[in-house]
Amino acid sequence: MLQAINLAVNVGEKEILKGLTLNISDGTVHALMGPNGSGKSTLAQTIMGHPNYSVTGGTVVFDGDSILELSPDKRALKGIFLSFQYPSEIDGVTVSNFLRLIYNKTHEVALSPAVFRKTLLEKMRILGMDEEFMHRYLNQGFSGGEKKRMEILQMLLLEPKLVILDEVDSGLDVDALRFVSEAVNHLHREKGTTVLLITHYTRILKYVVPDYVHIIQNGVITKTGGKELAVELEEKGYAPFGE
Repeated sequence: MLQAINLAVNVGEKEILKGLTLNISDGTVHALMGPNGSGKSTLAQTIMGHPNYSVTGGTVVFDGDSILELSPDKRALKGIFLSFQYPSEIDGVTVSNFLRLIYNKTHEVALSPAVFRKTLLEKMRILGMDEEFMHRYLNQGFSGGEKKRMEILQMLLLEPKLVILDEVDSGLDVDALRFVSEAVNHLHREKGTTVLLITHYTRILKYVVPDYVHIIQNGVITKTGGKELAVELEEKGYAPFGE
């Protein structure tokens, strides 16, 4: 489904990714782990098309086509979803109105407000969210955990082909982590969604079990293995897996 082939990326004058290659098959779950500054978020932002990340070499292929020339919204319409570490707050736009807009934009059949409300409530129950949440302004005054749930709610509604979760577990308490993990597992189980989970920690991998674990250091993948690699990494640190 997704290939990053010999990918080199700069942020300003600094090279972050240095010939990274990563292959992700349809319907699989991957964890990407690495120290701060190793290139994890850079890879995610590059796949999504953030303009501050300049591709200087290699390519990114999604469903057989290069996507480097596509704008971020076109990549989203192809079925790529990225959760942000720091989502924006938008005053005056309710959660319900925002979500209905993006749902109708990405689905062939547009839903009326009444029908959409029923669909939205079904997704909110998966995340243990109160009904009043849909009437609040988008991310305004939200706690860190509420912002994470808001993004996962978007994910459940959009049902993308590829989900990229960039440190979605950061700052979550145990209950919130369980709800978020169940939503990811639900989408993977029911829709066959492919998942790329970027994380520093192994705790979320107890709930969202990866088929593959990749270690990234200094802008390249230095080791790929099964779920047991995450346990080994927690015991030994990154040093044994360097280039």
